[in-house]
Amino acid sequence: MHTGIKQKKESDTMRLDKFLKISRIIKRRTLAKEVAEQGRITVNGNTAKASTVLTPGDELVIRFGQKLVTVKVNDLRENVRKDEAETLYTIVKEEKVE
Repeated sequence: MHTGIKQKKESDTMRLDKFLKISRIIKRRTLAKEVAEQGRITVNGNTAKASTVLTPGDELVIRFGQKLVTVKVNDLRENVRKDEAETLYTIVKEEKVE
């Protein structure tokens, strides 16, 4: 039966907090949400919320304490093994901040 609703491919988009958890950049989704709510993450230059929708090619800048990490999103997948998690992103640069 056809419902007329177009199904999105699994890898089209994903929430920021979910991506950070699945990619293991941040270990827990609740922590990813807190970091986003504190304004410590930007997506393509814009301050991001936990619910910000990511697509492949997006650039994230995340502030971890005294370090800024810039990450490019390569792929979005619902399930990924621990040893494959790093394939979902590329670290563009890491820099210390005062």
